[in-house]
Order: sequence, then structure tokens, then C-alpha cells
Amino acid sequence: MSSMQGRVVIVTGGFGALGSAVARKCSAAGATVAMLGRAPPSATLAAEFTGPHVLLSGVDLARLDDASKAIATVTARTARIDALINVAGGFRSETLEHGDVATWDLMFHMNLKTAVVASKAVLPYLLASGRGRIVNVGAGAAARAGAGMGAYTASKAGVERLTESLAAELGAHDITVNSILPGVIDTPQNRADMPDADVKRWVQPDAIADVVLFLVSDEARAVNGASVRVFGRG
Repeated sequence: MSSMQGRVVIVTGGFGALGSAVARKCSAAGATVAMLGRAPPSATLAAEFTGPHVLLSGVDLARLDDASKAIATVTARTARIDALINVAGGFRSETLEHGDVATWDLMFHMNLKTAVVASKAVLPYLLASGRGRIVNVGAGAAARAGAGMGAYTASKAGVERLTESLAAELGAHDITVNSILPGVIDTPQNRADMPDADVKRWVQPDAIADVVLFLVSDEARAVNGASVRVFGRG
């Protein structure tokens, strides 16, 4: 396991299935974890992440003032930030014919703007430290959109372009920016939404978290601007 002893890692969308798996993996590697989200964490999660860890709910990650205040609250407790992992996002599937144009705004708001805003808010701290890691969660589905997937895949494709642009912008500062492109993730919500699917082919949150941990570690110091497919058996 990569050592993250003494590091401070921020996980947006940290209270969901994937975000909490990433937070647990980073914590097990020795990192102090700050989890940001809009809805409050479960009582179980709150009890698990005590001590030096920071859990902040009620944060609108698509608003720069909200994100900046949350990051400032984190640094007041931790004094530093070493990595940002942008997990926050959402999913909608609907055709253009029968759907709502507002869904396109919603998907860009949830999936792309949250990553843009959180990255903007954390940049002063990473630049001041002279090193750092940003990992964005894209989607394997963004490579080719099926019917009803236009809004979601367009927003996730935007996450990849953000990753590439930021990697080029920040590489000279020893800040790497990479993204992961998961397949269908085995979460309670996905099981409820797709009851007839072959879940054995889905990728486990814990397996994705292993890849994220590698990308925020020193072992991945030479990896920058990459989009890593994490599909499991899918």
C-alpha cells in the first residue's frame, strides 16, 4: 500500500459509495482526510472518521465562495493540503426528445462545474506548497454516448478536458492532474436502478479507490494528464 503518512487529502462527494471508499483507502494509508458534501454523512461514517479527519456537509461545490470557505475551514484544522480528489457528481439518463434541456445544465453543474470550482478553490494551497495531486472522476461511458446518455457523457468528457488542461497548466509546479474513467460501479443505487444487470462485471468502489490512491501517491509522480480506465471485468 502506498504511504500517505502526514498527507492531507480532500475528497469531494466524500459521503457517497465511491467517495467513502476513497476516503477509507487514503485514511488506511495514513492520510488525514477531509470529506466535503452537500448532504450530511451517515452516522456510521461520521463515527468512523473522527480525530484529525474533517467532515463538512452543506457545501455547494458548484459555488466558489462555498468551496473556498470549506477549504479554508479544512486548512484551519490541518494547516496544509496535499491532494484533491473530485468524486462529487451525479447521473441522469433521458433522451433529448422526451427529456428536459435543463438536464444538460444539471449534469454540467454536478459533474464538471464541481470539479472546476473545487480545483480553483484548492489551487492557492497547492501552489503555495510547491507540490500536489488532483484526481478527477470521469466516466468510461464518456468515450461514446448511447441513447439518453448525451448530457451525462458530455459533462464527463468535459472532466477529461479539464484534467488535460490543468495538467499542462500545473505540471511545472510539481502538481499532477489525472482522471480515472470507471465502468459501471457496484453501488446500492446502481443495483436498484439496474436490477437485471450482471453485477459480477461491475467494478467495485474499493478497486477504484486503489487506483486513486496510487495517483495521489509519490509512486505516481511521473504520471500527469492521464485518463485511466478502471473497468473491472466490464
